[in-house]
Amino acid sequence: MPHTRTHSPAVPGFSGRLVTPRDADYDDVRAMWNGAVDRRPRYLARCLSPSDAAAAVRFAGERGLAVTVRGGGHGVAGNALCDDGLVVDLGPMKSVSVDPARRTATAGPGTLWGELDAATQAFGLAVTGGVVSHTGLSGLTLGGGLGWLMRRHGLTVDNLTRAELITADGRLLTADEHEEPELFWGLRGGGSGLGAVTSFTYRLHPVGPEVLAGPVLWPLEDAPAVLRRYRDHVASAPPEVATVVTLRRAPAAPFLPVELHRRPVCMITMLALAEGDAAERLLAPLRSIGRPLLDLVRRRPYAGLQSMTDAVVPAGWHYYWKSTGLRELSDPVIDTMTDHAARARSSRSYAILFHLGGAVAEADPAATAFAHRAVPHHLNVNAVWLPRQQESLGAPERAWARDFVAALAPYGEGVYVNFLDRDDRSRLPEAYGDRTHARLAELRRRLDPDGVFGTG
Repeated sequence: MPHTRTHSPAVPGFSGRLVTPRDADYDDVRAMWNGAVDRRPRYLARCLSPSDAAAAVRFAGERGLAVTVRGGGHGVAGNALCDDGLVVDLGPMKSVSVDPARRTATAGPGTLWGELDAATQAFGLAVTGGVVSHTGLSGLTLGGGLGWLMRRHGLTVDNLTRAELITADGRLLTADEHEEPELFWGLRGGGSGLGAVTSFTYRLHPVGPEVLAGPVLWPLEDAPAVLRRYRDHVASAPPEVATVVTLRRAPAAPFLPVELHRRPVCMITMLALAEGDAAERLLAPLRSIGRPLLDLVRRRPYAGLQSMTDAVVPAGWHYYWKSTGLRELSDPVIDTMTDHAARARSSRSYAILFHLGGAVAEADPAATAFAHRAVPHHLNVNAVWLPRQQESLGAPERAWARDFVAALAPYGEGVYVNFLDRDDRSRLPEAYGDRTHARLAELRRRLDPDGVFGTG
């Protein structure tokens, strides 16, 4: 619907739109992917350019307002939104420029992964980026960037070659290996709070456009046996094999038959980055485990794999996450995961297990702020319910997620910063380790001595 313009203060040098609570579409503009986030900024500065972002930051600084930065607005904790401050909203800044000869892509901060994938796949190229195509580039990149290609081609941050950002005093800086190298280190995995990044340049790799990939489903009661076989296989799997394990009731997803909807399942989605028969051979051991209910592994567009689960994590539902890294998939870990997955009350809740290793573990641990590269698995427990179910499911599902991860504490190591929810701020040192956390804190103090950039 058309928005109603109301009087807003003039922002020198700002050509975008300043949205305030007086605007008719204020609630639509401030809405986040996670419908459980409900914060009310004083201003949302809808930026069209880096100069707009700089003007917005200076405007906020002059008024002593806390500043947060929003790209795609997909972060579960909602740190891109603040109460009574100013949001530098970079969502309108969507752009992708691909250089197929150099195998690079430069993208604006409002770009979503599906948009970047579409542009790069036109040349048979891709960069590691998420497992849901409506995730934004900005937050995922700044936190590290887990994704389907990470075991073969590294994390998103391992492929970030350059960034431009607006600092707390409104300056435009370029960061790469040669210019502002300490800032470049921090931007690769350090999360939010270093500035408003207005441009990302990535190294691309030949991928697709078709890949052998898809999910295989087993009954949840078979999960202990299936995951023991899975553990033994992935421990020595080559980096061309990527897997994601999901424990849940089968969603009402378009790729699943109706008769499986809501049935408790163990689902292993897998990808082989190889051609023809070689790809089939790589995935054959996983596909032959036990007696699957359904095998949907087939040649499909890489972009289709990236967007396969989009429909089961839509914007507006209520999400609450708890997460931990896991040193190993021991028998007690597998049994604990299976037992707790079966206890979810919401049919939309699930646990998802990412397998790292490969290029992630082989990268220089000092090159980026992403920590715990030697941890082979990251578990993310997602409590999910509809807004109308807040009273009936909100509290029990949050407790389920907390209890799930607490039960795995003896086996945990570290946590991925992008999986931290709004009540997890005390876990930031755990995400980085003491040395990296202290180094990031010092970098933030140097760039933002007055603490202009808040965390929501």
